[in-house]
Amino acid sequence: MSRPYDMELFLAGVLTGAHATRERHTRQARTIQAAISERWHRDNPWTWQRKHLAWFLDTHVNRRAESTRYYYLLTVKLLTIRLGKVWQFK
Repeated sequence: MSRPYDMELFLAGVLTGAHATRERHTRQARTIQAAISERWHRDNPWTWQRKHLAWFLDTHVNRRAESTRYYYLLTVKLLTIRLGKVWQFK
């Protein structure tokens, strides 16, 4: 089994702000990665499509508090910026 993709290194180029904020985004990105990897067997963010991130937001974060949904949406936006995509999410 190969090592999981290093999300901290992946996001290093787009993470700014306080240390706690960077840690939260990294932790949430790892959670997103684990869910997508379990469902679609794609642990490398470069292989993700918009539908994978939309699925995560619709299924895993949908029943959470509004503030939690907002923070995950921010992390997803950072992921799309890092991937160089212009995907829009609600």
